[in-house]
Amino acid sequence: MNVISLSAIDLALAAFLVLALAMLSLILKLGLASRLVIAAARTVIQLFLIGLVLKALFAQVSLLLVSLLSIFMLLIAGREVMARQQRRFGGWWGYGLGTLSMFVSSFTLTVYALIVVVGTEPWYTPQYAVPLLGMMLGNTMTGVALALDKLTTTAWQQRRVIEARLILGQDWRTAIGDITRDSVRVGMIPMVNAMAAAGLVSLPGMMTGQILSGTDPVEAVKYQILIMFLITAGTGFSAILATWIGARHLFDDRQRLRLERLS
Repeated sequence: MNVISLSAIDLALAAFLVLALAMLSLILKLGLASRLVIAAARTVIQLFLIGLVLKALFAQVSLLLVSLLSIFMLLIAGREVMARQQRRFGGWWGYGLGTLSMFVSSFTLTVYALIVVVGTEPWYTPQYAVPLLGMMLGNTMTGVALALDKLTTTAWQQRRVIEARLILGQDWRTAIGDITRDSVRVGMIPMVNAMAAAGLVSLPGMMTGQILSGTDPVEAVKYQILIMFLITAGTGFSAILATWIGARHLFDDRQRLRLERLS
């Protein structure tokens, strides 16, 4: 099966729908018009640029180049995690917390999948390594951002409750334990919903892309199951790690609540 090539006119017809939505936003005064246009422009530019980078990367199998691109993707994901929080940790904590948690889970699980499950040779083959890591980072980024936002926002709103628990003799883990658990659950909601609806409500992106490219549907399903399990595990591990470290950072060595560490 040959892939149907899309022309510039085809893409322009799809872009027209976004512009129409932006115009409707202006009419209804939703305040989304400029965001939609900017986001659409970024999508076009960023995807074409990464397409050129991947084309060059696929032409040669280099661990150094794959590593540099992976680190760049991680750093951008860390910034997006910080930017999506209403109340964030100040200084380098705000950036480093999400970045560290995604590095520990996403990179570890990606390498595990490449070496143990998929078995590519070499294991850092760009055709497999880059898309897999991209999907891992993209989804864990959302989970970590939701979990940390829930943690910091709820801790701020319930600061009196937390301080009262500390006065009654509870340690920091117990005082903020219910908030930490709720934060992890919130971070996991997107992936739990995605797994529950897969195949019934939606056909996930990777599976759809492989089917459109001519891959056997059953083989595409196998890869999609692998990806969803990896992403779910990565999101859960990242959310747990980020919320635990973040919750600990809200207290000083004497177990006093220090919300001034939030910005």
